[in-house]
Amino acid sequence: MPYAIVIVPVAPLRSTASHKSEMISQLLWGAGVEIIETAADGWVKVTNQYDGYSGWATAAHLEPVEEELYLSPATGYFPGWVNRVNMNGRLMLVPFGCLVKGNNDTATQWGNITVKFEDNPLPLTHVVNTDMEALKAAAMQFLNTGYLWGGVSVFGVDCSGFTQQVFKLSGVPLLRDAYQQATQGHIVDFLQEARLGDLAFFDNEEGRITHVGILLNDHEIIHSSGKVRIDPVDNEGIINADSGLRTHHLRIIKRYF
Repeated sequence: MPYAIVIVPVAPLRSTASHKSEMISQLLWGAGVEIIETAADGWVKVTNQYDGYSGWATAAHLEPVEEELYLSPATGYFPGWVNRVNMNGRLMLVPFGCLVKGNNDTATQWGNITVKFEDNPLPLTHVVNTDMEALKAAAMQFLNTGYLWGGVSVFGVDCSGFTQQVFKLSGVPLLRDAYQQATQGHIVDFLQEARLGDLAFFDNEEGRITHVGILLNDHEIIHSSGKVRIDPVDNEGIINADSGLRTHHLRIIKRYF
């Protein structure tokens, strides 16, 4: 079948069909994917339904499903840092923000797998939620999570994976990478005009956008750099709260709500 759902807590998405290749992103439990190519040794090239990102996944991490289920919208998400689900009678722990496809709030069927919810998912709205305190609370779930290149979960996350996952729960679909997210939203002209929920983007010496974080106000930012942390930010960029050193150069601020 050309469609599948992720059935492990976190599935690596790699640049080539090898466990040794770069992890370019991850797929969380419950994510829908389209299978676009099959290779040897159990590898499949997939496209993430949520953001269109493509890479190589292990077929054992996926369960083939019918197109009707693949196309159905997610109905809920898991709000705990870890959450209990039952997969064909076996307990599994899945991370914060995993989405649920299915029309039942206690159980669902994914292909040959019966999924039962030991912890209840919360309803997921597909309308943009402008409750910025709820967005902040979602961001705080990641606080002190270690930086992981390609990571998108509370077990390990990169800068744009962090912003994407937080905004997902507010109904704002961000693209995967920081430079892509910078093409979305509306420009905020000055840092002094920034408010909770705006994204700040930072560039390197070549002018390429390489970092993003969520502004908490006009002088603080929460972002994934070494770990998810809160640091001061000014018109020039981010200052590490622990070392006092400037770490990132501010390029642009965007608003999405």
